[in-house]
Amino acid sequence: VQLQASGGGLVQAGDSLRLSCAASGRTFSDDAYAVGWFRQAPGKEREFVSAISWSGASTYYISSVKGRFTISRDNAKSTVYLQMNSLKPEDTAVYYCAAAHTYYAGDDYQHLLPDFTSWGQGTQVTVSS
Repeated sequence: VQLQASGGGLVQAGDSLRLSCAASGRTFSDDAYAVGWFRQAPGKEREFVSAISWSGASTYYISSVKGRFTISRDNAKSTVYLQMNSLKPEDTAVYYCAAAHTYYAGDDYQHLLPDFTSWGQGTQVTVSS
């Protein structure tokens, strides 16, 4: 599966953005893929932000974005979304989406990190104060 992330931009603190991750080739309606969003700020390691199961039945968020970010998916459109509200300057990063070929739908996505092997190019999110 090939992924393409889009929707980034320059916004002010408190604003919202919606990122999209579109699949092509082997699409989300063809097979079971969990999708995760990751981000990497300058000089920092890549951070696992959120994930959603293949059906959308389960989701995961890191504590710093819980209540502000919402992950969702439309398998008919082979697209996963990350709605980001109440953005903060510390959310500034390049955001990447990745897919893991799995039916997993539990609560702990950390153990799936090695399975996120299909990556899209990043989209820059910059939040000014």
